[in-house]
Amino acid sequence: MSRLDHADGAADEPGKPDRVPGEDGGAVTDEAVRGSVGDVTGDQSAMRFSQLAVELHDAHGLADTAEAATDFAIRAVGCRYAGIALACSGGSFEVGAVTDPVVRLLYQAQADSGGGPLLTALGGTVTVAVHDVMTETRWPEWQARAAELEIGSVLHVPMVAHDRTIGVLSLFHPKPDGFDADDQAVAHILARHAAVAMESARTEANLEVAVDARQLIGEAMGILMERYGLDNDRAFAVLRRYSQDTNTKLRDVARFLIDTRGLPAGH
Repeated sequence: MSRLDHADGAADEPGKPDRVPGEDGGAVTDEAVRGSVGDVTGDQSAMRFSQLAVELHDAHGLADTAEAATDFAIRAVGCRYAGIALACSGGSFEVGAVTDPVVRLLYQAQADSGGGPLLTALGGTVTVAVHDVMTETRWPEWQARAAELEIGSVLHVPMVAHDRTIGVLSLFHPKPDGFDADDQAVAHILARHAAVAMESARTEANLEVAVDARQLIGEAMGILMERYGLDNDRAFAVLRRYSQDTNTKLRDVARFLIDTRGLPAGH
C-alpha cells in the first residue's frame, strides 16, 4: 500500500547475523542493549520510568497512549522527533503518533518505496539503527528523503508484546551518531513499557466495542420482540439473517434498526 497511514512491511534477511552498534549502522542486538541497561539504572532512571508508567496509565485509548510514549521519548532520550507505527495485518502499518509532521513524511517515504529501517524493524524483533544517514546505503530512496529532511541518525525499536511485534518506536536525531549506548538502552526500556500499555489500551478498546455491540443488539432485539411478538431466540435469528443476507455486521444491522425502526433493504 502507498497510503500515508499504511505501508508494505519488509522482513529481515534470513540467516543474517544480528549486528551491534558501531559496526555498520545496522541492527542493535538485545545483548548489546542489556549490557547498557545497567548504566542507566539508579534513582534518576527509576524516577523517569515511574513517571512514564503514570503517564501511560493516565492515557485514554491507543492514540493518547502512543502520544504519551512519544512525548516522553523526546524528554528521556533527547532526540528531535519521535513516532510510533503500529503493525497491521499483511505486513502493513498505521501511524500511531508523531511529534512532528517530519516523522509522517519519513514514514510516507517508506510507504512509497516499500523499504526502510522502520519496515525492517516491523519485520522482526531487533532494533534497527542508522548511525549516519549521509553514509546509509541500504535504502537509497529513504536515505535521500531523510537527508533532505536533515535527519542525522535514526533508531527504530520494535515494541514487542506476547512475543510479537505490535509496533515500532522511532527516534530521530539531527546529528550523526546521535544515540549512544545509554540512549539505546533507555529507548529499549521505553519501547517495552509502551508495548504493554498499547496492548492494554487495545484490549480495553476491543472490550468497549464488544459491550457497545451487545447493548445495540439487545436493544434491537427488544424492538423486534415488541413489534412482532417474537421471543428472544427468534428476534436474534432475524437480526443474524439480515446480517448474513446483506453482508453487514450484526452490530450495524442492530444500529440501523434502532435508528430507522426498520431493517436493511434488499431482503
